[in-house]
Amino acid sequence: MPGSPSSSAQAAREAVARRLRDLRKEAGLTIVELARQCGWHYSKTSRIENAVTGPTATDIRKWCAATRDQEQAQDLIAQSLNAESMYKEWRHHVRGGLKQLQDGLVTFYRETEQFRIYSSTVVPGLVQTEGYATAVLRIAARFHGLPTDDSAEAARARMSRSHVIHEPGHRFAFLLEESVLRYQIGDADAMAAQLGYLLTVGALPAVSLGIVPLAVPDRTQWPEETFHIYDDKLASVELVSASVDVTQPSEIALYSKTFERLRSMAVYGAQARALIVRAIDALH
Repeated sequence: MPGSPSSSAQAAREAVARRLRDLRKEAGLTIVELARQCGWHYSKTSRIENAVTGPTATDIRKWCAATRDQEQAQDLIAQSLNAESMYKEWRHHVRGGLKQLQDGLVTFYRETEQFRIYSSTVVPGLVQTEGYATAVLRIAARFHGLPTDDSAEAARARMSRSHVIHEPGHRFAFLLEESVLRYQIGDADAMAAQLGYLLTVGALPAVSLGIVPLAVPDRTQWPEETFHIYDDKLASVELVSASVDVTQPSEIALYSKTFERLRSMAVYGAQARALIVRAIDALH
């Protein structure tokens, strides 16, 4: 999967901009001429063509009318709406507080049968202990400047949500970079408890826990940003500024391919447990 996963959203925006630019050029119009026909300043045309500003449905209709390509309008509007929905500002997600965000995922998790989760940063939420989750969410609350730090309540909600891992009808494949075991989140006791819980989770029948060693020889895939794949319906990636949801089947297939390549480098069973134990020993 080339580049940052944020490129999925940006590439979708750029694809719309490129199609609009091509329509203008095919019609033989300059940026200024198209702007005049649409009734706006030429700088707006430039911003749209450079994917700086997303066009509204009205903008697209005016653009297609100016280029005499009205039959393209509806398809372009649908493409543009899809591009904008892929990119959601993180502050919009957490506006109601971190606890509300955790609660909102419960139904979705229960409807998902197969979870494939790769992390290069922190232990995934579904297998976090309360102490570790509190530390993670507190960092998030402080970073995003939330007016109320409800990280403790959010951590308890995350624990409730995580019960899905013990419910029948679900399969879980967790894939962690070994570095995740070494990043100390919270104090040493919280980190040790978290690593100990990974040993327990890894033994559950519905769970596959793989760890990609730091010293894996001849990597076939570099470490990626953390991503989750839910069944074959959604790939979700959390970035610093946003959450990107990918729903295009072809793009989900790329995430699946990446997951399989990373999984082929991972160790399991006794070898994975040895890496976890080694990380616990390093805390003391």
